[in-house]
Amino acid sequence: MKLHELKAVPGSRKAPKRKGRGTATGQGKTAGRGMNGQNSRSGGGVRLGFEGGQMPLYRRIPKRGFTNIWRKEPAIINIGDLNAFEEGSEVTAEALKEKGLIKKADNGLKVLGDGKLDKKLVIKANKFSKSAAEAIEKAGGKAEVI
Repeated sequence: MKLHELKAVPGSRKAPKRKGRGTATGQGKTAGRGMNGQNSRSGGGVRLGFEGGQMPLYRRIPKRGFTNIWRKEPAIINIGDLNAFEEGSEVTAEALKEKGLIKKADNGLKVLGDGKLDKKLVIKANKFSKSAAEAIEKAGGKAEVI
């Protein structure tokens, strides 16, 4: 059996109602919209979040905090992922990008201390967490802030 030979089980797929196609269908004339009113007309209905004139929920709830639109989010890597490199090699943002460990490092690179580093590496990044820097030194490597 191949994908193009698959067929749905009989009775599992139901044809949609064809509205407005004559009175014999049971969905002719008004097409299930009723007689008059806002919802019977084309483009009818109320906007999203409208509660009939009552103050909508999204306006009743208090605002809290703010979002800094200028925030710069660094690329993050854990020391456990750095074991992919050979002993004694130099680890930079470009090297990580080539290995596919990060997508981009436009706003810098931060190394975090999750995992275990088994190799002696020279790591160049913009920021290191305390635990990451300690683990790198303990493995015999070097953490260089650029």
